Amino acid sequence: MGRVFATVAFIEALTWAGLLIGMYLKYQAADPTPVGVKIFGPIHGVAFMVYVVVAVLAAIRLRWPWWAALLALAAAVPPLVTLPLEWWFKRRGLLSRPVR
Repeated sequence: MGRVFATVAFIEALTWAGLLIGMYLKYQAADPTPVGVKIFGPIHGVAFMVYVVVAVLAAIRLRWPWWAALLALAAAVPPLVTLPLEWWFKRRGLLSRPVR
């Protein structure tokens, strides 16, 4: 489950980056185009929902403390925060199977 969480966290951050680039192209570029938002908006929406589900399942299966589950859910809101959170969870051993 830890590997699944890490993969989904990476995908969520990647789609966030794509959406940010799309928003730049739509609102700030010299020749504005909405194509980036039209592509990455729905993709990021799905990635966000999958990340939330996987974070909840990982919290249950890996027996995370309440603060870790809350951090995992909160990390999906600001752009690109799921990556450093995943790295930190890995260093703390939260992505490994719990000892029974």
